[in-house]
Amino acid sequence: MYDARSWGATEQECTASYPCDEYPPQPYVSFHRAVDVEAPVPLAFRWLCQLRTGAYTYGRLRSSSTTLTPGAEDLAPGQRFLAFEVVDFEADRHLTGVTHAAARRAYGAMAVTYQVVPREPGASRLVVRLNAAPSTGVARVRAGLLAAGDTLMMRKQLLTLKALAERDAAAQP
Repeated sequence: MYDARSWGATEQECTASYPCDEYPPQPYVSFHRAVDVEAPVPLAFRWLCQLRTGAYTYGRLRSSSTTLTPGAEDLAPGQRFLAFEVVDFEADRHLTGVTHAAARRAYGAMAVTYQVVPREPGASRLVVRLNAAPSTGVARVRAGLLAAGDTLMMRKQLLTLKALAERDAAAQP
């Protein structure tokens, strides 16, 4: 059965704890996205950090770089990426953020963790948990629309990051 809340994610990934679980107000609804990447963790993580420079989704793909931006992996609290600002990170592991003020007004309170997990030598997995806190009737409707739109946008985003990381991994000697 299709579930818009867990595209590509395993049951274990959906029930695991993530750094973003510490940030949104309670209660919240979690959405999971995941994709296998035939690239090592450090390279997949560097591509994940490119979210600071572009969205890597349908509408913004042309303005998103297809080469790694030097320094994009130099993370610090407060930096913006997409609709979020960095609140926590661990190099080669995860990037966690909460919605910045303008996005919070538009979409409500959310927290996200993009995580890179090793699979086997030279391969990894990108796993995302997005926690949305629908507090009012309007916010609940908005969260439902967000989930539907997010399925398409984040799917494209993860598949694009996957393709770019795999391209770079294949080009390495």
